[in-house]
Amino acid sequence: MMLRLLMSAVLLFSAVEPSLVLNGSGIRKKFFIKVYKGSLFLPAKQSDAAAILAADTPRRMVMQFLYSVGKGKIAEGWDEGLEANTPNASAEVKANFKTLASWMDDMKDGQRIVLTYIPGAGTTVEVNGHNKGTLAGKPTADAILATWIGPKPGPGDDFKKKVLGSGP
Repeated sequence: MMLRLLMSAVLLFSAVEPSLVLNGSGIRKKFFIKVYKGSLFLPAKQSDAAAILAADTPRRMVMQFLYSVGKGKIAEGWDEGLEANTPNASAEVKANFKTLASWMDDMKDGQRIVLTYIPGAGTTVEVNGHNKGTLAGKPTADAILATWIGPKPGPGDDFKKKVLGSGP
């Protein structure tokens, strides 16, 4: 009986949790300070930013903080990233970014923000192990990821190249 319960839990988890591979990781630096390590997980390795954004497939962004950052600075980064990479964002995407910013906490060295997009379900936001909620819609998921791999990535072009798996 216990084995059957365990197998059911594994099958349920597998149905909800996509199988993803590490596409690439980069370090977000501000001046000489290493702020966080960003890792992008996709169903299969892909180096074309446009193709990644066009695909309606699961994806995960993980921000592992290497330096303490206040929630206001993190929220500011989301706002700047949206403006720079999705300048014609819909009202829904803008509202979702306000919600995303409100879910941020002060982050300390070693803490993580995890954003997981599942087609049809939305982007689940976990901040330091706490599920903050889910943001609906692929346009929001694309705008979030564009802050890293869009035309003007907030963390910089070297970071973008590394999360796309094509950096040195």
